[in-house]
Order: sequence, then structure tokens, then C-alpha cells
Amino acid sequence: MTRILRVVLLAAGLIGLGHAANADEYRMMTGPQGGSWYPLGGAIANLVRETMPDVSIRVLPGGGIANVLAVEKGKAQLSFGNANSTADAIAGRPPFGEEAPHIRHVATLYPQVFQVIVAADSGINSIADMKGRNVAVGLRGHTGEQIARQLLGVEGLTYDDLGSVNHVNYTDSVSLMKDGHIDAFMIITTIPASAVMDVATARSVRVMDIPDGTFEALREKHNPNYVRRTIPANTYPDQPDPVQTLGTWTHLIAADTIPDEVVYTLVKSLDEHRADLGAIVSAMKDVSVETFATDVGVPFHPGAERYYREVGVLP
Repeated sequence: MTRILRVVLLAAGLIGLGHAANADEYRMMTGPQGGSWYPLGGAIANLVRETMPDVSIRVLPGGGIANVLAVEKGKAQLSFGNANSTADAIAGRPPFGEEAPHIRHVATLYPQVFQVIVAADSGINSIADMKGRNVAVGLRGHTGEQIARQLLGVEGLTYDDLGSVNHVNYTDSVSLMKDGHIDAFMIITTIPASAVMDVATARSVRVMDIPDGTFEALREKHNPNYVRRTIPANTYPDQPDPVQTLGTWTHLIAADTIPDEVVYTLVKSLDEHRADLGAIVSAMKDVSVETFATDVGVPFHPGAERYYREVGVLP
């Protein structure tokens, strides 16, 4: 096992979990407690219990990159992922040391927005201005941390160029910013992000634009699956103008070993209960079955593909 693989599996608490789940029980990796993925995973587990009484889902905390590795290595059978990281795994791009042939796309759920938050009085007006500054980049093994590292890289910076690098969760990033211990933090989540709203109650902050040149460099050098995202004006306090940034999709993935009928029934249940899921994660309020069938560069699970063809959203 490579060092990076061991790090991300440890981050998800997966080493030592033992053999794959029983035939009718599936492990589902979600996100850290306090985020949106964990309760959404619980809601999906409840749907499965109602629609497939002989199938159970065990919900576990995790993180974007670690989740994909967990499914590929047979430590879990379902997980949430960020589409850019999953596409990296399929192609064998860093931090994945080899291609991941056992991952299948189930449903595209909602957009994720990468957000660079700086103290308004920090004097940071570009990524290059972060040289020598104190920055929270996110937890290792999570997609947001990888994007932060890549973003710094296309602007000619490494972690060694920063004043301090803080691998902490969103809650701790907010605390550090409030206390003046960091000048910036980076997150990938929905908008408006509760972390940004929280810090804005105590300190004036700005959300930075990601210029077109930087965005295109990220796509060309690291991942063509990054997409443009816009944070509308007045999403946050003292943000009168739209902010251009980048992002990806939260999606549900499955191991290719899960029977087609199980995944078909799961997708059907998700489609029929979209309103209920929207009550858990507000970003899902306006999703449609067409959203679920969005191609994110990851092969569809045959069970999901069958459902999308039946309802007419795939040819």
C-alpha cells in the first residue's frame, strides 16, 4: 500500500475494518459529522430500509478522496464523492497511484462550490499574495485540500511558501479566522456556506475570484472535469458582486459488485423522494432526474443506467 493510500484510508478510519460486508449489508462512506453528507447518507439508508427490507446500509463518516479509495479497495460498497476526485481515480491521476476500474456512477446529486475566504484587511487580493501567509487548506484525504494544493501550485506556490499550513476542518478554520490566527481558508461545499456566514459575524471577510487563466490552468494541468461556478451577489455579507470560482458535483458512487437490481431500486427511490432529500440538503431542492443522470466522466452502474433509460433521460 502506498503512503498516500495509507494516509487517506486512515483518514476515513478504514484500515482494519475487516472483510467486505455481508451479501445484504453495504457500507456507505459519507462525510464528517457536522457536514451535509453524513445526514444525507442516513436519509438514503432509511429509504433503502423502506424500499428493500432485505438490504441494509451502514453509514460511516469519511472524506472525498478516502471514500473513492474505500469503494475501489472493497472496504465500502457505496459512497459520496466529489466528481473531480472520482474522475481522477478512474484515470489514475494523483493522488491515486493507479486506475480505479471498480467504481461506478450512480447519481449526480448537487453542485459543490470551491470558496477561497480571506480576511478583508489581509491585503490578499490573489492566490499569489498568500505567500508567507497563514492559511487553512482543509483536511488531508479530502477533495478540498487537494484543490487548495493544486490552486496554489498553478500560481507557483507550495505549502513551503506559506507562513503556516493548517489541515483542519471547517469549524476549526472559522475559529482560527475569528481569532486572527489565519489570513485565509479554503473550502468546498454548498452556498451559502455556514462556515462563511459564521466567520462573517465576527470578522469582515471577502470571497476571492478565481481568474479565467487560473481556472483553465487547473483544468489543463490537473483535471478537465472542474467546472465554473458563480457565487451570486449578496450570497454573503458585504459581497455586492458575483464571484467567479470553480467547483464540481457531489455524486453517489457504487462498487461494480453491487447487483444491478439493488442499484436500480436505489436510484428509483432517490428519484421518487427528491423532495425529502431536499429537506436534508437545501442544494437538492431543485434537482431533477436529469440532474441525477448528469455525466461526470465516471462510468454508470448498469442498474442506474437502466433506470435513466427507462425514464427517458439517457438515450
